[in-house]
Amino acid sequence: MTKMKIGTGDWIVVCDGRKALILENLGNRMFPNLHTKEVREHPDLATRAQGTDAPGSVHSSIGTARSSVEQTDWHDESERAFLRALADRLDVAVTTGETTALTIVASPRALGMIRPDYSDAVRKAVQSEVGKDLVKMPVHQIEEQLLA
Repeated sequence: MTKMKIGTGDWIVVCDGRKALILENLGNRMFPNLHTKEVREHPDLATRAQGTDAPGSVHSSIGTARSSVEQTDWHDESERAFLRALADRLDVAVTTGETTALTIVASPRALGMIRPDYSDAVRKAVQSEVGKDLVKMPVHQIEEQLLA
């Protein structure tokens, strides 16, 4: 991986489906200095606290057979909602001029979930995407991983 170039004021968004760190480069391209601007966390409730009913079933149109319907994955749905809200936050940041450049660092699964929710402004501001799950690391280790 080539060394990433992050300008002054650029944001690095490190996230997964439950936590997001918005880091801002207070240094420059030669000597980046990442600082935490925002931390967003989404509680991971037990499935029983998220869903209310047992999975449904459907009747066959011919005969008396019944088939069960797959239960909704409430964890997956809550992760999608969390990432959708994060994408909205990034849109506000880009359209109001809080930042002009974004680097998104997330697990490949989270990248796949958040990408469809990028606004046109966010899409233009994204400088790069890194498919790594670094959200549980301290900021100095994230900086080392990305800028080494």
